[in-house]
Amino acid sequence: MKTAKRMEKIPSSGTIRMLEIAKELEQKGQKIIHFEVGEPDFDTPQHIKNAAIKALNEGFTKYTSSKGIPELREAIAWDIRRRTGADIKSNQVIITPGAKHAILCAVLTLINPGDEVLIPVPVWPSYKDIVKMAEGVPKEVLFEEDYSINEEAIKEAITSKTRAIFINSPNNPTGGALTKKEMKTIADIAADKKLIVFSDEIYDALTYDDYKNTSILSFPELQDRTVYIHGFSKTYSMTGWRLGYIVAPPKIVDEMSKIQQNSTTCATSFAQKAAVEALRGSQECVEEMRKEYDKRRKTIVKALNQIDGVTCKMPKGAFYAFPDIKEYSKNSSQFAEKLLESKGVSLTPGSVFGSNGEGHVRISYATSMKDILEGVKRLEEFLHSL
Repeated sequence: MKTAKRMEKIPSSGTIRMLEIAKELEQKGQKIIHFEVGEPDFDTPQHIKNAAIKALNEGFTKYTSSKGIPELREAIAWDIRRRTGADIKSNQVIITPGAKHAILCAVLTLINPGDEVLIPVPVWPSYKDIVKMAEGVPKEVLFEEDYSINEEAIKEAITSKTRAIFINSPNNPTGGALTKKEMKTIADIAADKKLIVFSDEIYDALTYDDYKNTSILSFPELQDRTVYIHGFSKTYSMTGWRLGYIVAPPKIVDEMSKIQQNSTTCATSFAQKAAVEALRGSQECVEEMRKEYDKRRKTIVKALNQIDGVTCKMPKGAFYAFPDIKEYSKNSSQFAEKLLESKGVSLTPGSVFGSNGEGHVRISYATSMKDILEGVKRLEEFLHSL
């Protein structure tokens, strides 16, 4: 059976590939240290699980509106007003089965075949692949390796076909984050050139060293051109619950709802009840996780920088480090595979995050301190063997 032509444009996930190889080795009995997947190692907080159990026991197991249950849409609008000061209403919110599906809905709704979408790199590769699914044209814009802005590169990349720009702050894979001034620069360019801004801010609760994320929603002049993407996976350790959301103009939300009506119907009903509790309930669990990530962040960056020939900038947010290993290898894919095979350490090659990601590897420190220390030790042993 021959596949559709569009599948030739869509690669397998570069971030998932290393996990699959690692799982195969684990099945053969090898002990693997997992640095490859951006998944919190904490359990979902108990009060959130209790809300889901309560919903199940009360029989809340049916279809919901494709846009999500009203109380969750209102809770999200309230939470955004509280965090950003933006005057967001519930009719600007749509709930999706994960933030990745949110991005798919947004891009399919707003990008036409041939539209160019600027994607500052290094960055999570699914943005580019989803643009390809919509038959758009992803166009890399080279940011610095800590994701700091290159204003001239953005301006030079804009053509008559440019429709939108993606931003991801705090950033996957670097842990870098845009300053308020940098975010304002992007907002000004987007307003001047009439660009849509897809802003993925899913890591905004995980920031360090007094850094506070400036949301794209804090620029009122851009709200009619903004698609804000978020979810519950990272902040509340709810990856398997598959809950994301979008904030956009009501007319765009209505259009995105058509995609959900004809694909997933809606997000899981009882998971939405749990998400209401996540937002309305105590946030102490979030702060506890953030503090632990901060300890791991400092430990892993210090350890990496003590390895001869390796340099690593201190992340401002998320739970990733992005060390430079160019002195040892300029082919990060081969490097990652050999490290996994010889030392049982699974990380993600920097090449999957864009053309300027090569020569780096992404390490997720959303794992135990024990594994962090052991994993960096094995990495150093591997480097010394080269």
